[in-house]
Amino acid sequence: YAMLPRIRITDLLAEVAAWTQFPGCFTHLRTGAAVSDARILMAGLLADGLNLGLTRMAEACSIASLSQLAWTADWHVREETYALALRCLVNQQQREPFAAVFGAGTASSSDGQFFQAAGFGRDAGRLNTHYGQRPGFKVYTHLSDRYGPFYTKLIAATASEALHVLDALLYHQSDVVSQRHHTDGGGDSEHVFALCALLGFQFSPRIPDLKHRKLFSFDKPSTYPALEPMITGRINVALIRAHWSEILRVAASIRTGTVTASLIMRQLAAHPRQNGVAAALRELGRLERTLFTLDWISDPELRRSTGQELNKGEARNSLARAVFIHRLGAIRDRTYENQQHRASGLNLLVTAIILWNTRYLAHAVAALRETEAVPDRLLAHLSPLGWEHINLTGDYVWNTVLTVSENPDGLRPLRNLTDAYASAA
Repeated sequence: YAMLPRIRITDLLAEVAAWTQFPGCFTHLRTGAAVSDARILMAGLLADGLNLGLTRMAEACSIASLSQLAWTADWHVREETYALALRCLVNQQQREPFAAVFGAGTASSSDGQFFQAAGFGRDAGRLNTHYGQRPGFKVYTHLSDRYGPFYTKLIAATASEALHVLDALLYHQSDVVSQRHHTDGGGDSEHVFALCALLGFQFSPRIPDLKHRKLFSFDKPSTYPALEPMITGRINVALIRAHWSEILRVAASIRTGTVTASLIMRQLAAHPRQNGVAAALRELGRLERTLFTLDWISDPELRRSTGQELNKGEARNSLARAVFIHRLGAIRDRTYENQQHRASGLNLLVTAIILWNTRYLAHAVAALRETEAVPDRLLAHLSPLGWEHINLTGDYVWNTVLTVSENPDGLRPLRNLTDAYASAA
């Protein structure tokens, strides 16, 4: 990282735009035309991602007035255009050759990050005492094992994260193909276990308080002497069989998008005792949860890989916290649409940084290997989440023409290797 060139966030975003052409995803609401000046659009995206706001962005940059920024944001920036641009960046990052050292591309994780509410947003926020005595929101983000944050959603601070695990896995628009998904304790739910198994995903949450986890069996607990202290009941096979056709219908509806997974899970959890399908899904989830718990106890590699993937999400949250720096990192917007724009802008900016770092880390490793041996096994410990070399604050200056360098690969020159070693020391 000491070799990576220092860069303004505006230049980084413009460079990523030259690689991916993602500003073309922000089309006009009525005509479908692309923006005439991509710099004005990216200034508006920075205003969302940095939590600066359009008024202060107009004061900090010299390329557009407040009215120009507001017009571009009103007509070009929508949730669907944010999703298309995120897909463009994530797909490019997943295709980078160097991204393969971070993971095989078959696993993912998700985690919620709390942001305080302030100003007009305070009345819209919810109070969750786990995060303190101030209201706020959670931004729930799904991250691939190659560090691509392929989905983000603003949810209430008191909302169950388990309800939103499947939405991203099923409805994201990127090329990420997740076979195994990890969450922390907040995503651990019997209904999630059941639906993940039905939909073809391997659900691997981190188990909190393992000593209190109870197992379920088909036979009497005494049939399994070694596990008898952990077995708390028997699986109701008859209930699963009685509602099997309804269970398959629910899974098919979720898979085809007829109803979202979060909506149907919320409805199933609302009246579990009166709803036979919900009870049958819970029994199926207990079966899957029991099998996973036994794997968790017996397989150290499973516990290790789950911890590694969740650590990636925590590190991504640190980068997001550093980027969302203005207004003390609090969301002040009144409406859900504007709040979601803040979350989407933040995730888009974080993804651009991850893509830029991935490409330049490959450049730095290639330069290092010209002078010394760099074992492949060490590269897996890298991550594209550093930001010390990126200037995130100050005046936001946009160059008329992006000039990177005269290098044939089109990348900026790395910092001097000797100076890099001195800086690291």
